[in-house]
Amino acid sequence: QVQLVESGGGLVQSGGSLRLSCTASGNTFSRPLMAWFRQAPGNERSFVAGITWCGAFTSYSDSVKGRFTISRDNSKNTVYLQMDSLKPEDTAVYYCAADRTNSIPTRQTSAYDYWGQGTQVTVSS
Repeated sequence: QVQLVESGGGLVQSGGSLRLSCTASGNTFSRPLMAWFRQAPGNERSFVAGITWCGAFTSYSDSVKGRFTISRDNSKNTVYLQMDSLKPEDTAVYYCAADRTNSIPTRQTSAYDYWGQGTQVTVSS
């Protein structure tokens, strides 16, 4: 079992920045790849960014590429999502997810084995 806990969400103005953190506990020795998803009201949960165990490969959705940066610190069992130039359309609940099976991040929610409870990000115009 792996427990994921997100933090760092909040309310920011358009153009502002936030850094989300996701800390894993429990059995983290499977070297899972990590990803961030988000879900706005009425929408499907969608992929935001993913990162491999070593951090050498990252993947981003087109809507956030160039504005968001995913990184991880394995010594702290933590993955980060630095969000810059935030837009109102970024408003959503952001979820951290872990995938023990795949070697590169996928964009399918079904591929991920563990999920955090989510943290709300609200961007005002």
